[in-house]
Amino acid sequence: MTVTSAGPATPAAGTTAPASFYNDKVVNQFAIATVFWGIVGMAVGVFVAAQLYWPALNFDTAWLSYGRLRPLHTNGVIFAFGGSVLFATSLYVVQRTCHVRLISDRLASFVFWGWQAAMVGAVITLPLGLTQGKEYAELEWPLDILIAVVWVAYGWLFFGTIAKRAVKHIYVANWFYGAYVIAVGLLHIVNNLAIPAGLWKSYPVYSGAVDAMAQWWYGHNAVAFLLTVGYLAMMYYFVPKQAQRPIYSYRLSIVHFWALISIYMWAGPHHLHYTALPDWAQSLGMVFSVILLVPSWGGAMNGILTLSGVWHKLRTDPILKFLIVAISFYMIATFEGPLLSIKTVNSLSHYTDWTIGHVHAGTLGWVAMISIGSLYSLYPRLFGLPGMYSTKLVDVHFWLHTLGVVFYIVSMWIAGITQGLMWRATNADGTLTYSFVESLVATYPYYLGRLFGGVLIVAGMCLMAWHMWKTRQMARDPAPIPVMSPHGAEARA
Repeated sequence: MTVTSAGPATPAAGTTAPASFYNDKVVNQFAIATVFWGIVGMAVGVFVAAQLYWPALNFDTAWLSYGRLRPLHTNGVIFAFGGSVLFATSLYVVQRTCHVRLISDRLASFVFWGWQAAMVGAVITLPLGLTQGKEYAELEWPLDILIAVVWVAYGWLFFGTIAKRAVKHIYVANWFYGAYVIAVGLLHIVNNLAIPAGLWKSYPVYSGAVDAMAQWWYGHNAVAFLLTVGYLAMMYYFVPKQAQRPIYSYRLSIVHFWALISIYMWAGPHHLHYTALPDWAQSLGMVFSVILLVPSWGGAMNGILTLSGVWHKLRTDPILKFLIVAISFYMIATFEGPLLSIKTVNSLSHYTDWTIGHVHAGTLGWVAMISIGSLYSLYPRLFGLPGMYSTKLVDVHFWLHTLGVVFYIVSMWIAGITQGLMWRATNADGTLTYSFVESLVATYPYYLGRLFGGVLIVAGMCLMAWHMWKTRQMARDPAPIPVMSPHGAEARA
């Protein structure tokens, strides 16, 4: 993975880059889409956070109400922002590690435009109240079908490229990407099986507790395979790449892979403690959630210890700071998740803002930071540049984002534990000590803290957009990147 500055001449106008060059056009498109949807999705999150402090901000308009904008925020951040960066990095990494061009430029283009069409569909339908009402699966059946078709095309593109690889070995990052592609496709199709009752209305084929079970099998594993496994693939490629060090333990990475994907699928029922779900199923989810701590922390340490001997680089490389602090937040989230899955702890945390703090420690701390660091690492390489326009601006973004995450999650931790303790407090005669309104008043100031954290994060994303534009301007006439020879020839990878 040596980086050199030499590059081939640009093909003549109107011609297509030959098969000996990487297809980085689709990577660039998804990188830009990632930042665009990040700003949009996170800005909507800031707006609904403001509504919780100033409820009048819904302006008595249905499509500006919290109930409609909140699913727009979650879909925008998870699937539009998170999905786009997974597409960008996986299609970048699979070409570099397999030493081949993507199998089809047309298929790559279809995946990009198909995914963007689905996300635009979400932006239109969710504020209009067209929804299945299922967490992380709100989109109605026409958009679900579009997503399924695009996902199958993406799988064909990814695995087809691996099948034609020029090297025998399949690098571990592609194992994680491959698992996420297969699992997310399975989860999406099974959970969204529905009977259409009109163009924008459907009914699920499941009912009652079975529907809840299927939903949280999907919901938790969307977190597991979309928001964890795919991003661990980024860790296994971009941390060694940026540190210019081999992964700490390749054997541990394989153990990490098999342990994680074998255990994660069973953890979903912990979302349904103290519900109508059978008690054995709740306990099963709790046990597997606790076991998950071992492979999660083992994999995280594999990433962090990759910096053994080069820790000094953190002083001068803010991209590495993004990547390593992201892993630190991953460790926080994967300790907190098993903790909250224990029934006695869950009795305090359930339905409180502690859960919101936990989710955002994972999404803003782990997912967003590993995504941002990976984009900062790959983006200049798409144009043959040694780095981003300004190292200082990357550092400013790091501190804006880090402080924003800390303000957000600490506010929600305090608010959530306060809520849980007030809700369960009783007087000597067994009556509740506090009313719900009193618990709301007590947690009200922390909603302002969450809002402030969100504003810092969105400001950092806007800075990133401007920074990427300035970086792109530096490469006035970029040449396509030649495919690296599997026999050791160097390329600008």
